[in-house]
Amino acid sequence: MTTPGNTMRASALVDVGRIETRTVDRPVPGDRDVLVRIAACGICGSDFHIFTGEGNWNLDREGRPVPLTIQPQILGHEMTGTIQEIGSAVEDLKIGDRVVLDQGINCVSSAREPRCEYCASGSSHLCEEYAEHGITGLPGGFAEYIALPAINAIRIESDLSFAAATLTEPTACILRAIDRFERSGARYRFHAEEPNERIRTVVIAGGGPAGQLFLQLLRRKIGFEGTIILSDQSEYKRAIATSSGAIAVDIPTQVVEEAILEHSNGRRAELVIDACGAGSIWKDVPTWIRKQAGIIMYGYGRRGASMELLNALQWREPVLVTPAGASGGFDSDGRPLIYREALQLIENGTIEAETLLTHEYDDLDRLQEVLESEMAGTDYLKGVVRPGGKH
Repeated sequence: MTTPGNTMRASALVDVGRIETRTVDRPVPGDRDVLVRIAACGICGSDFHIFTGEGNWNLDREGRPVPLTIQPQILGHEMTGTIQEIGSAVEDLKIGDRVVLDQGINCVSSAREPRCEYCASGSSHLCEEYAEHGITGLPGGFAEYIALPAINAIRIESDLSFAAATLTEPTACILRAIDRFERSGARYRFHAEEPNERIRTVVIAGGGPAGQLFLQLLRRKIGFEGTIILSDQSEYKRAIATSSGAIAVDIPTQVVEEAILEHSNGRRAELVIDACGAGSIWKDVPTWIRKQAGIIMYGYGRRGASMELLNALQWREPVLVTPAGASGGFDSDGRPLIYREALQLIENGTIEAETLLTHEYDDLDRLQEVLESEMAGTDYLKGVVRPGGKH
């Protein structure tokens, strides 16, 4: 139920592992802003890492994490909703527009000129003055409303559900990761002219939303027809991956390595994608790859992994790509190109977003339980919350 008046309900992370739903002031949009009523917000692995204390990207001026007990955070950055108010300087959006939101505040969204070198070169997620709603301390989408620069709002042009539209941000991040790999100068590439330099085998570690999106994009956008081996302990996730064209295997070391050797005719993989952030895989990755293979380090966390695990990897001379966020330049109207591309891929069915949505919650009060236990369920793949309930 939506809070009346000038207040709203929001779920605040007040300490590691503890969320409280509170009544807070509703944000007031500035001249260049829009006020959006959040219809659905995806629950991301990054939210989980902040909840558990593995990550805290709200930093003070010295670069030190600000404790949650001092500054609670409203998480949630995969946001969709309906515009409720527009600032006096906003001319290309109107009340009632259905939108997805880019949570990042960069030179363009802040109207800073000249742009920093990162925003000027299509890497706005690395903006020198970057801030991020739901990640770096700015309030996110686990709330009934949010105010953002209008230029961060991309209109949904179809009848796509709000829940499916929450996949725009993670899809944009993975598009960025693939683009960074393609530009990395790695020996093996998807469309190399020389046959010996073409990728034949890809291994995706992790069958969560990121792993499934990598799989769909490689098959349906990149047009990769080679072998994709996806490893995950969940039979449910393996079944989804199989339906999308992967050879899905359980995660015991010998099973993964045997599958790679069998399906690559002993060559091993030219590309490994860490879509799980599990430190344990790094003792095995050197046995999965060809020399000078590419590795996309997408997942976060890597608990229990020591630097010595990189010794065996180093001698195989791989190219490590460590993408961060969904940078990708700006469209003619100043909006983020890669978010617009990601939304179009979902709208036209290239990305089958609905197949990845397994849990939907109509109450912010459920977030504690979701982050504490439900995300670990074997049938859990991707969850969204509707802060104001169904509407």
